[in-house]
Amino acid sequence: MIFSEPTLLILAIFFPAAAALIVFLLPDDDKTLAKRLAFYLSLVPLGLVLAMWVIYANNYRLAPGFQFETIAEWFPLIGASFHIGVDGISLPMMLLTVILTPLSILASFNIEDKTKMFMSLFLLLESAMLGYFAALDLVIFFIFWEFSLVPMYFLIKIWGGADREYASFKFFVYTMAGSLGLLISIQVMGLSMGTFDIVELMDKWVNVTGAVLPESGISIPFIKAFAFWSFVIAFAIKVPVWPFHTWLPDAHTQAPTAGSMILAGVLLKLGAYGFIRLVIPLFPEQSHQLAWVLAVLGTLSIVLGGFAAFGQWDFKRLVAYSSINHMGFVVLGIAVMARAYGANHSVWDGDAIMATNGAVMQMFNHGLSAAAMFFMVGVFYDRLHTRDLRKFGGFWAVAPITGGILIFNSMASLGLPGLNGFVGEFLITRGAWGPYAGLVAIAMIGLLMTGAYILKGIGQTLHGPIKDQELAHHLTPMTTVEHLVIWPLMILMLTLGLWPQWLLAIINDTVSRLF
Repeated sequence: MIFSEPTLLILAIFFPAAAALIVFLLPDDDKTLAKRLAFYLSLVPLGLVLAMWVIYANNYRLAPGFQFETIAEWFPLIGASFHIGVDGISLPMMLLTVILTPLSILASFNIEDKTKMFMSLFLLLESAMLGYFAALDLVIFFIFWEFSLVPMYFLIKIWGGADREYASFKFFVYTMAGSLGLLISIQVMGLSMGTFDIVELMDKWVNVTGAVLPESGISIPFIKAFAFWSFVIAFAIKVPVWPFHTWLPDAHTQAPTAGSMILAGVLLKLGAYGFIRLVIPLFPEQSHQLAWVLAVLGTLSIVLGGFAAFGQWDFKRLVAYSSINHMGFVVLGIAVMARAYGANHSVWDGDAIMATNGAVMQMFNHGLSAAAMFFMVGVFYDRLHTRDLRKFGGFWAVAPITGGILIFNSMASLGLPGLNGFVGEFLITRGAWGPYAGLVAIAMIGLLMTGAYILKGIGQTLHGPIKDQELAHHLTPMTTVEHLVIWPLMILMLTLGLWPQWLLAIINDTVSRLF
Protein backbone atom coordinates (compact mmCIF):
# COMPACT_ATOMS: atom_id res chain seq x y z
CA MET A 1 0.00 0.00 0.00
CA ILE A 2 1.29 3.46 -0.94
CA PHE A 3 -0.13 5.13 2.19
CA SER A 4 -0.52 3.80 5.71
CA GLU A 5 -4.09 3.33 6.93
CA PRO A 6 -4.13 6.42 9.20
CA THR A 7 -2.67 8.47 6.35
CA LEU A 8 -5.59 7.48 4.13
CA LEU A 9 -7.99 9.08 6.59
CA ILE A 10 -5.90 12.22 7.04
CA LEU A 11 -5.61 12.66 3.27
CA ALA A 12 -9.34 12.09 2.78
CA ILE A 13 -10.14 14.84 5.29
CA PHE A 14 -7.64 17.50 4.30
CA PHE A 15 -7.16 16.93 0.57
CA PRO A 16 -10.39 18.81 -0.30
CA ALA A 17 -9.15 21.84 1.67
CA ALA A 18 -5.89 21.81 -0.29
CA ALA A 19 -7.86 21.36 -3.50
CA ALA A 20 -9.99 24.39 -2.55
CA LEU A 21 -6.83 26.50 -2.32
CA ILE A 22 -5.62 25.25 -5.71
CA VAL A 23 -8.94 26.10 -7.36
CA PHE A 24 -9.06 29.50 -5.68
CA LEU A 25 -5.62 30.40 -7.09
CA LEU A 26 -6.67 29.72 -10.69
CA PRO A 27 -7.05 32.64 -13.13
CA ASP A 28 -10.36 34.47 -12.75
CA ASP A 29 -11.24 34.32 -16.43
CA ASP A 30 -11.09 30.54 -16.84
CA LYS A 31 -14.37 29.39 -15.31
CA THR A 32 -14.42 26.10 -17.19
CA LEU A 33 -11.04 25.13 -15.77
CA ALA A 34 -12.21 25.91 -12.24
CA LYS A 35 -15.30 23.72 -12.64
CA ARG A 36 -13.49 20.77 -14.19
CA LEU A 37 -10.54 20.89 -11.82
CA ALA A 38 -12.83 21.08 -8.79
CA PHE A 39 -14.74 18.05 -10.05
CA TYR A 40 -11.63 15.98 -10.79
CA LEU A 41 -10.02 16.90 -7.46
CA SER A 42 -13.23 15.95 -5.62
CA LEU A 43 -12.85 12.43 -7.00
CA VAL A 44 -9.63 11.94 -4.99
CA PRO A 45 -11.39 11.79 -1.58
CA LEU A 46 -13.90 9.41 -3.16
CA GLY A 47 -11.07 7.08 -4.13
CA LEU A 48 -9.46 7.35 -0.68
CA VAL A 49 -12.69 6.58 1.17
CA LEU A 50 -13.48 3.68 -1.16
CA ALA A 51 -10.03 2.28 -0.37
CA MET A 52 -10.79 2.67 3.34
CA TRP A 53 -14.14 0.95 2.82
CA VAL A 54 -12.54 -2.08 1.17
CA ILE A 55 -9.87 -2.35 3.89
CA TYR A 56 -12.44 -1.95 6.66
CA ALA A 57 -14.88 -4.46 5.14
CA ASN A 58 -12.15 -7.08 4.72
CA ASN A 59 -10.19 -6.58 7.94
CA TYR A 60 -12.03 -4.63 10.63
CA ARG A 61 -15.75 -5.34 10.53
CA LEU A 62 -15.62 -7.41 13.71
CA ALA A 63 -12.75 -5.53 15.35
CA PRO A 64 -13.69 -3.45 18.42
CA GLY A 65 -12.99 0.26 18.64
CA PHE A 66 -12.06 2.72 15.91
CA GLN A 67 -9.86 2.06 12.88
CA PHE A 68 -7.51 4.23 10.77
CA GLU A 69 -6.79 6.08 14.01
CA THR A 70 -4.41 8.99 14.43
CA ILE A 71 -3.68 10.35 17.91
CA ALA A 72 -1.28 13.28 18.05
CA GLU A 73 -0.51 15.86 20.70
CA TRP A 74 -2.21 19.09 19.70
CA PHE A 75 -3.17 21.26 22.69
CA PRO A 76 -1.74 19.49 25.75
CA LEU A 77 -2.34 22.48 28.03
CA ILE A 78 -6.05 21.73 28.12
CA GLY A 79 -5.92 18.03 27.27
CA ALA A 80 -7.06 18.30 23.65
CA SER A 81 -5.48 16.09 21.00
CA PHE A 82 -5.80 15.51 17.29
CA HIS A 83 -7.67 12.23 17.48
CA ILE A 84 -9.52 10.87 14.45
CA GLY A 85 -10.77 7.44 13.44
CA VAL A 86 -13.75 5.65 11.91
CA ASP A 87 -16.07 2.75 12.60
CA GLY A 88 -19.12 1.22 10.94
CA ILE A 89 -21.25 4.28 11.75
CA SER A 90 -18.93 7.08 10.67
CA LEU A 91 -17.50 5.37 7.58
CA PRO A 92 -20.88 5.15 5.77
CA MET A 93 -21.42 8.86 6.46
CA MET A 94 -18.00 9.64 4.98
CA LEU A 95 -18.85 7.50 1.95
CA LEU A 96 -22.10 9.44 1.51
CA THR A 97 -20.15 12.72 1.67
CA VAL A 98 -17.57 11.79 -0.94
CA ILE A 99 -20.28 10.47 -3.28
CA LEU A 100 -22.49 13.54 -3.11
CA THR A 101 -19.74 16.19 -3.26
CA PRO A 102 -18.49 15.48 -6.82
CA LEU A 103 -22.07 15.01 -8.02
CA SER A 104 -23.07 18.35 -6.47
CA ILE A 105 -20.07 20.04 -8.07
CA LEU A 106 -21.06 18.49 -11.41
CA ALA A 107 -24.58 19.84 -10.88
CA SER A 108 -23.02 23.31 -10.43
CA PHE A 109 -21.49 23.50 -13.91
CA ASN A 110 -24.10 26.15 -14.79
CA ILE A 111 -22.68 28.54 -12.15
CA GLU A 112 -21.10 31.50 -13.95
CA ASP A 113 -20.86 34.08 -11.15
CA LYS A 114 -17.78 33.88 -8.88
CA THR A 115 -17.18 30.33 -10.08
CA LYS A 116 -13.81 29.88 -8.36
CA MET A 117 -15.20 30.91 -5.00
CA PHE A 118 -18.21 28.63 -5.38
CA MET A 119 -16.09 25.58 -6.14
CA SER A 120 -13.57 26.41 -3.40
CA LEU A 121 -16.33 26.75 -0.79
CA PHE A 122 -17.77 23.41 -1.83
CA LEU A 123 -14.42 21.67 -1.39
CA LEU A 124 -13.89 23.37 2.00
CA LEU A 125 -17.33 22.16 3.05
CA GLU A 126 -16.36 18.61 2.10
CA SER A 127 -13.29 18.80 4.36
CA ALA A 128 -15.38 20.05 7.26
CA MET A 129 -17.98 17.30 6.89
CA LEU A 130 -15.41 14.51 6.60
CA GLY A 131 -13.51 15.84 9.61
CA TYR A 132 -16.71 15.99 11.63
CA PHE A 133 -17.54 12.33 11.03
CA ALA A 134 -13.99 11.22 11.88
CA ALA A 135 -13.40 13.43 14.94
CA LEU A 136 -12.75 11.60 18.23
CA ASP A 137 -11.84 14.65 20.30
CA LEU A 138 -14.53 17.11 21.37
CA VAL A 139 -12.49 20.18 20.45
CA ILE A 140 -11.76 18.81 16.98
CA PHE A 141 -15.41 17.76 16.73
CA PHE A 142 -16.60 21.27 17.54
CA ILE A 143 -14.15 22.93 15.16
CA PHE A 144 -15.35 20.84 12.22
CA TRP A 145 -18.98 21.33 13.32
CA GLU A 146 -18.61 25.11 13.27
CA PHE A 147 -16.47 25.18 10.14
CA SER A 148 -19.19 23.41 8.17
CA LEU A 149 -21.49 26.40 8.75
CA VAL A 150 -19.33 28.98 7.00
CA PRO A 151 -19.19 27.59 3.43
CA MET A 152 -22.91 26.74 3.50
CA TYR A 153 -23.77 30.24 4.72
CA PHE A 154 -21.93 31.85 1.81
CA LEU A 155 -23.28 29.34 -0.73
CA ILE A 156 -26.81 30.44 0.21
CA LYS A 157 -26.01 34.13 0.70
CA ILE A 158 -24.15 34.68 -2.58
CA TRP A 159 -25.70 32.18 -5.01
CA GLY A 160 -29.15 31.79 -3.47
CA GLY A 161 -32.56 33.01 -4.57
CA ALA A 162 -34.35 36.30 -4.07
CA ASP A 163 -34.62 35.94 -0.28
CA ARG A 164 -31.12 34.56 0.17
CA GLU A 165 -30.10 37.19 2.75
CA TYR A 166 -32.91 36.20 5.09
CA ALA A 167 -32.48 32.46 4.54
CA SER A 168 -28.70 32.48 5.05
CA PHE A 169 -29.00 34.62 8.18
CA LYS A 170 -31.68 32.34 9.64
CA PHE A 171 -29.64 29.23 8.86
CA PHE A 172 -26.54 30.66 10.52
CA VAL A 173 -28.28 32.08 13.60
CA TYR A 174 -30.28 28.93 14.34
CA THR A 175 -27.24 26.69 14.17
CA MET A 176 -24.99 29.12 16.04
CA ALA A 177 -27.59 29.48 18.79
CA GLY A 178 -27.46 25.75 19.37
CA SER A 179 -23.66 25.81 19.28
CA LEU A 180 -23.23 28.24 22.18
CA GLY A 181 -24.39 25.84 24.87
CA LEU A 182 -22.54 23.04 23.11
CA LEU A 183 -19.25 24.95 23.36
CA ILE A 184 -19.70 25.71 27.07
CA SER A 185 -20.58 22.09 27.80
CA ILE A 186 -17.57 20.78 25.90
CA GLN A 187 -15.28 23.12 27.83
CA VAL A 188 -16.64 22.09 31.22
CA MET A 189 -16.55 18.39 30.37
CA GLY A 190 -13.02 18.46 28.99
CA LEU A 191 -11.43 20.69 31.61
CA SER A 192 -13.09 18.83 34.50
CA MET A 193 -12.10 15.39 33.24
CA GLY A 194 -8.64 16.46 32.07
CA THR A 195 -9.30 15.29 28.52
CA PHE A 196 -11.48 16.08 25.52
CA ASP A 197 -10.95 12.64 24.02
CA ILE A 198 -14.35 11.15 23.24
CA VAL A 199 -13.23 7.55 23.82
CA GLU A 200 -11.81 8.41 27.26
CA LEU A 201 -14.85 10.49 28.19
CA MET A 202 -17.13 7.53 27.51
CA ASP A 203 -15.52 6.04 30.61
CA LYS A 204 -14.53 9.04 32.72
CA TRP A 205 -17.51 11.30 32.14
CA VAL A 206 -20.15 8.58 32.24
CA ASN A 207 -18.78 7.05 35.45
CA VAL A 208 -17.85 10.24 37.34
CA THR A 209 -19.01 10.02 40.96
CA GLY A 210 -19.44 12.42 43.84
CA ALA A 211 -21.42 15.61 44.35
CA VAL A 212 -19.17 18.04 42.50
CA LEU A 213 -16.70 17.95 39.62
CA PRO A 214 -13.12 17.57 40.88
CA GLU A 215 -11.58 20.63 39.20
CA SER A 216 -14.37 23.20 39.08
CA GLY A 217 -16.50 22.34 42.11
CA ILE A 218 -19.64 22.50 39.95
CA SER A 219 -22.55 20.25 40.92
CA ILE A 220 -22.34 17.03 38.88
CA PRO A 221 -26.14 16.59 38.46
CA PHE A 222 -26.46 20.22 37.34
CA ILE A 223 -23.63 20.22 34.82
CA LYS A 224 -24.64 16.82 33.43
CA ALA A 225 -28.17 18.11 32.91
CA PHE A 226 -26.90 21.36 31.36
CA ALA A 227 -24.45 19.59 29.07
CA PHE A 228 -27.02 17.00 28.06
CA TRP A 229 -29.63 19.58 27.06
CA SER A 230 -27.02 21.69 25.29
CA PHE A 231 -26.03 18.72 23.15
CA VAL A 232 -29.65 17.74 22.53
CA ILE A 233 -30.77 21.21 21.44
CA ALA A 234 -27.73 21.77 19.18
CA PHE A 235 -28.24 18.47 17.38
CA ALA A 236 -32.05 18.75 17.33
CA ILE A 237 -31.74 22.06 15.47
CA LYS A 238 -29.37 20.50 12.96
CA VAL A 239 -31.50 17.41 12.19
CA PRO A 240 -33.94 19.37 12.31
CA VAL A 241 -36.52 18.01 14.74
CA TRP A 242 -39.90 19.67 15.06
CA PRO A 243 -40.28 22.41 16.41
CA PHE A 244 -36.67 23.46 15.61
CA HIS A 245 -37.22 22.97 11.89
CA THR A 246 -38.31 26.39 10.64
CA TRP A 247 -34.90 27.37 9.22
CA LEU A 248 -34.82 24.41 6.86
CA PRO A 249 -37.53 25.22 4.28
CA ASP A 250 -36.18 28.75 3.83
CA ALA A 251 -32.57 27.56 3.50
CA HIS A 252 -33.50 24.89 0.97
CA THR A 253 -35.78 27.12 -1.05
CA GLN A 254 -33.16 29.85 -1.44
CA ALA A 255 -30.04 27.68 -1.77
CA PRO A 256 -28.65 26.89 -5.23
CA THR A 257 -29.42 23.37 -6.45
CA ALA A 258 -26.05 21.96 -5.45
CA GLY A 259 -26.33 23.65 -2.05
CA SER A 260 -29.70 21.99 -1.43
CA MET A 261 -28.27 18.64 -2.52
CA ILE A 262 -25.44 18.74 0.02
CA LEU A 263 -27.54 20.40 2.73
CA ALA A 264 -30.20 17.68 2.62
CA GLY A 265 -27.78 14.94 1.66
CA VAL A 266 -25.12 15.39 4.33
CA LEU A 267 -25.46 18.45 6.57
CA LEU A 268 -28.76 17.31 8.12
CA LYS A 269 -27.02 14.07 9.08
CA LEU A 270 -24.58 15.96 11.31
CA GLY A 271 -27.28 16.36 13.93
CA ALA A 272 -28.44 12.74 13.85
CA TYR A 273 -24.83 11.54 13.92
CA GLY A 274 -24.23 13.73 16.99
CA PHE A 275 -27.04 11.97 18.84
CA ILE A 276 -25.67 8.52 18.01
CA ARG A 277 -21.98 9.32 18.53
CA LEU A 278 -22.13 11.68 21.53
CA VAL A 279 -25.47 12.24 23.24
CA ILE A 280 -26.49 8.65 23.93
CA PRO A 281 -23.03 7.19 24.76
CA LEU A 282 -21.99 10.16 26.96
CA PHE A 283 -25.37 10.60 28.68
CA PRO A 284 -26.92 7.13 28.81
CA GLU A 285 -29.12 7.72 31.88
CA GLN A 286 -30.41 11.07 30.71
CA SER A 287 -30.97 9.69 27.20
CA HIS A 288 -32.93 6.78 28.62
CA GLN A 289 -35.20 9.21 30.47
CA LEU A 290 -35.62 11.48 27.45
CA ALA A 291 -36.19 8.66 24.96
CA TRP A 292 -39.96 9.06 24.95
CA VAL A 293 -39.62 12.80 24.24
CA LEU A 294 -37.41 12.06 21.23
CA ALA A 295 -39.90 9.45 20.07
CA VAL A 296 -42.77 11.95 20.30
CA LEU A 297 -40.81 14.68 18.51
CA GLY A 298 -39.75 12.22 15.82
CA THR A 299 -43.36 11.16 15.30
CA LEU A 300 -44.51 14.78 15.13
CA SER A 301 -41.80 15.49 12.56
CA ILE A 302 -43.06 12.57 10.46
CA VAL A 303 -46.72 13.59 10.63
CA LEU A 304 -46.47 17.39 10.55
CA GLY A 305 -43.66 17.32 7.99
CA GLY A 306 -45.87 15.20 5.74
CA PHE A 307 -48.86 17.53 6.07
CA ALA A 308 -46.65 20.61 5.54
CA ALA A 309 -45.11 19.07 2.40
CA PHE A 310 -48.56 18.27 1.00
CA GLY A 311 -49.62 21.90 1.48
CA GLN A 312 -46.80 23.35 -0.65
CA TRP A 313 -47.13 24.57 -4.23
CA ASP A 314 -43.46 25.51 -4.55
CA PHE A 315 -41.90 22.24 -5.75
CA LYS A 316 -38.61 22.86 -3.93
CA ARG A 317 -40.36 23.78 -0.69
CA LEU A 318 -42.38 20.56 -0.95
CA VAL A 319 -39.15 18.55 -1.16
CA ALA A 320 -37.69 20.59 1.72
CA TYR A 321 -40.55 19.69 4.05
CA SER A 322 -40.23 16.08 2.94
CA SER A 323 -36.76 16.06 4.55
CA ILE A 324 -38.36 16.88 7.92
CA ASN A 325 -40.78 14.02 7.34
CA HIS A 326 -38.03 11.52 6.47
CA MET A 327 -35.59 12.63 9.17
CA GLY A 328 -38.39 12.13 11.70
CA PHE A 329 -37.97 8.39 11.13
CA VAL A 330 -34.27 8.73 11.96
CA VAL A 331 -35.14 10.48 15.23
CA LEU A 332 -37.65 7.74 16.05
CA GLY A 333 -34.92 5.14 15.55
CA ILE A 334 -32.55 7.14 17.76
CA ALA A 335 -35.25 7.25 20.45
CA VAL A 336 -35.36 3.44 20.53
CA MET A 337 -31.57 3.38 20.83
CA ALA A 338 -31.72 5.88 23.71
CA ARG A 339 -34.34 3.85 25.59
CA ALA A 340 -32.33 0.63 25.47
CA TYR A 341 -28.80 2.06 25.77
CA GLY A 342 -29.34 3.56 29.22
CA ALA A 343 -30.75 0.35 30.69
CA ASN A 344 -28.78 -2.70 31.77
CA HIS A 345 -29.63 -5.74 29.67
CA SER A 346 -32.76 -4.11 28.35
CA VAL A 347 -35.53 -6.26 26.94
CA TRP A 348 -35.49 -3.81 24.02
CA ASP A 349 -31.86 -4.41 23.00
CA GLY A 350 -32.82 -6.42 19.91
CA ASP A 351 -35.32 -3.78 18.83
CA ALA A 352 -32.77 -1.03 19.53
CA ILE A 353 -30.13 -2.68 17.36
CA MET A 354 -32.63 -2.99 14.53
CA ALA A 355 -33.88 0.60 14.92
CA THR A 356 -30.36 2.04 15.20
CA ASN A 357 -29.29 0.12 12.09
CA GLY A 358 -32.35 1.56 10.40
CA ALA A 359 -31.54 5.10 11.56
CA VAL A 360 -28.00 5.01 10.15
CA MET A 361 -29.25 3.29 7.00
CA GLN A 362 -31.99 5.89 6.60
CA MET A 363 -29.44 8.69 7.00
CA PHE A 364 -27.51 7.26 4.05
CA ASN A 365 -30.59 6.49 1.97
CA HIS A 366 -32.23 9.85 2.57
CA GLY A 367 -28.98 11.52 1.58
CA LEU A 368 -29.18 9.87 -1.84
CA SER A 369 -32.90 10.34 -2.49
CA ALA A 370 -33.09 13.92 -1.15
CA ALA A 371 -30.10 14.98 -3.24
CA ALA A 372 -31.71 13.37 -6.30
CA MET A 373 -35.07 15.08 -5.69
CA PHE A 374 -33.51 18.52 -5.21
CA PHE A 375 -31.47 18.00 -8.35
CA MET A 376 -34.58 17.12 -10.37
CA VAL A 377 -36.36 20.22 -9.06
CA GLY A 378 -33.31 22.17 -10.24
CA VAL A 379 -33.54 20.54 -13.69
CA PHE A 380 -37.09 21.83 -14.07
CA TYR A 381 -36.31 25.26 -12.63
CA ASP A 382 -33.30 25.82 -14.89
CA ARG A 383 -35.58 25.46 -17.91
CA LEU A 384 -38.89 26.89 -16.68
CA HIS A 385 -37.66 29.53 -14.20
CA THR A 386 -40.54 28.71 -11.90
CA ARG A 387 -41.26 26.06 -9.26
CA ASP A 388 -44.99 26.77 -9.02
CA LEU A 389 -46.72 23.42 -9.40
CA ARG A 390 -49.94 25.20 -10.40
CA LYS A 391 -48.27 26.22 -13.66
CA PHE A 392 -46.98 22.72 -14.34
CA GLY A 393 -48.86 19.87 -15.96
CA GLY A 394 -48.69 17.49 -18.90
CA PHE A 395 -44.91 17.46 -19.02
CA TRP A 396 -44.78 13.68 -19.47
CA ALA A 397 -45.76 14.10 -23.10
CA VAL A 398 -43.06 16.74 -23.59
CA ALA A 399 -40.14 15.14 -21.75
CA PRO A 400 -40.85 11.44 -21.06
CA ILE A 401 -37.25 10.54 -20.09
CA THR A 402 -37.06 13.40 -17.59
CA GLY A 403 -40.49 12.40 -16.31
CA GLY A 404 -39.46 8.78 -15.89
CA ILE A 405 -36.37 9.80 -13.91
CA LEU A 406 -38.52 12.04 -11.69
CA ILE A 407 -40.92 9.16 -11.01
CA PHE A 408 -38.07 6.78 -10.13
CA ASN A 409 -36.57 9.22 -7.64
CA SER A 410 -39.97 10.06 -6.22
CA MET A 411 -40.68 6.38 -5.61
CA ALA A 412 -37.34 6.00 -3.83
CA SER A 413 -38.25 8.96 -1.62
CA LEU A 414 -41.69 7.44 -1.05
CA GLY A 415 -40.14 4.22 0.25
CA LEU A 416 -41.32 1.86 -2.47
CA PRO A 417 -40.14 -1.72 -1.77
CA GLY A 418 -37.22 -2.57 -4.02
CA LEU A 419 -35.73 0.90 -3.66
CA ASN A 420 -33.49 2.23 -0.91
CA GLY A 421 -36.02 4.30 1.02
CA PHE A 422 -37.97 1.23 2.07
CA VAL A 423 -35.12 -0.52 3.89
CA GLY A 424 -34.28 2.08 6.53
CA GLU A 425 -37.89 3.00 7.30
CA PHE A 426 -38.88 -0.66 7.63
CA LEU A 427 -36.05 -1.35 10.11
CA ILE A 428 -36.95 1.72 12.15
CA THR A 429 -40.67 1.02 12.34
CA ARG A 430 -40.08 -2.66 13.10
CA GLY A 431 -37.58 -1.80 15.84
CA ALA A 432 -39.80 0.92 17.30
CA TRP A 433 -42.94 -1.23 17.32
CA GLY A 434 -42.09 -2.95 20.62
CA PRO A 435 -41.35 0.07 22.82
CA TYR A 436 -43.41 2.66 20.92
CA ALA A 437 -46.22 0.83 19.15
CA GLY A 438 -48.70 3.68 19.65
CA LEU A 439 -46.35 6.26 18.20
CA VAL A 440 -45.52 4.01 15.26
CA ALA A 441 -49.25 3.74 14.53
CA ILE A 442 -49.54 7.55 14.59
CA ALA A 443 -46.42 7.84 12.40
CA MET A 444 -48.25 5.84 9.73
CA ILE A 445 -50.41 8.93 9.19
CA GLY A 446 -47.22 10.70 8.19
CA LEU A 447 -46.35 7.80 5.91
CA LEU A 448 -49.76 8.17 4.29
CA MET A 449 -49.05 11.86 3.75
CA THR A 450 -45.69 10.94 2.21
CA GLY A 451 -47.56 9.12 -0.51
CA ALA A 452 -49.96 12.05 -0.84
CA TYR A 453 -47.31 14.74 -1.35
CA ILE A 454 -45.19 12.56 -3.63
CA LEU A 455 -48.20 11.83 -5.84
CA LYS A 456 -49.13 15.50 -5.74
CA GLY A 457 -45.69 16.47 -7.02
CA ILE A 458 -45.74 13.85 -9.78
CA GLY A 459 -49.34 14.48 -10.76
CA GLN A 460 -49.09 18.25 -10.93
CA THR A 461 -45.86 18.05 -12.93
CA LEU A 462 -46.30 15.21 -15.37
CA HIS A 463 -49.96 14.37 -15.78
CA GLY A 464 -53.09 16.08 -17.02
CA PRO A 465 -53.31 18.63 -19.81
CA ILE A 466 -50.48 21.05 -20.55
CA LYS A 467 -51.44 24.23 -18.70
CA ASP A 468 -48.80 26.49 -20.21
CA GLN A 469 -47.63 25.76 -23.74
CA GLU A 470 -44.75 28.24 -23.49
CA LEU A 471 -43.41 26.52 -20.36
CA ALA A 472 -43.74 23.14 -22.02
CA HIS A 473 -41.83 24.45 -25.03
CA HIS A 474 -38.87 25.34 -22.79
CA LEU A 475 -38.73 21.88 -21.16
CA THR A 476 -35.81 20.58 -23.21
CA PRO A 477 -34.27 17.12 -22.65
CA MET A 478 -31.73 16.64 -19.88
CA THR A 479 -28.12 17.27 -20.82
CA THR A 480 -25.29 14.75 -20.66
CA VAL A 481 -23.91 16.41 -17.53
CA GLU A 482 -27.32 16.19 -15.85
CA HIS A 483 -27.53 12.48 -16.68
CA LEU A 484 -24.04 12.01 -15.21
CA VAL A 485 -25.30 13.53 -11.96
CA ILE A 486 -28.55 11.60 -11.58
CA TRP A 487 -27.69 8.10 -12.82
CA PRO A 488 -25.10 7.24 -10.13
CA LEU A 489 -27.69 8.21 -7.50
CA MET A 490 -30.37 6.10 -9.16
CA ILE A 491 -28.06 3.09 -9.45
CA LEU A 492 -27.16 3.36 -5.76
CA MET A 493 -30.82 3.68 -4.77
CA LEU A 494 -31.74 0.57 -6.73
CA THR A 495 -28.72 -1.37 -5.47
CA LEU A 496 -29.49 -0.55 -1.83
CA GLY A 497 -33.13 -1.44 -2.35
CA LEU A 498 -32.35 -4.87 -3.80
CA TRP A 499 -29.15 -5.67 -1.89
CA PRO A 500 -28.79 -3.46 1.23
CA GLN A 501 -26.45 -5.93 2.90
CA TRP A 502 -23.27 -4.40 1.48
CA LEU A 503 -23.95 -1.31 3.59
CA LEU A 504 -26.08 -2.73 6.38
CA ALA A 505 -23.53 -5.38 7.39
CA ILE A 506 -20.89 -2.71 8.07
CA ILE A 507 -23.36 -0.67 10.13
CA ASN A 508 -24.73 -3.64 12.04
CA ASP A 509 -21.37 -4.95 13.21
CA THR A 510 -20.62 -1.64 14.95
CA VAL A 511 -24.14 -1.02 16.24
CA SER A 512 -24.37 -4.51 17.74
CA ARG A 513 -21.21 -3.87 19.76
CA LEU A 514 -22.72 -0.71 21.24
CA PHE A 515 -25.24 -2.84 23.11
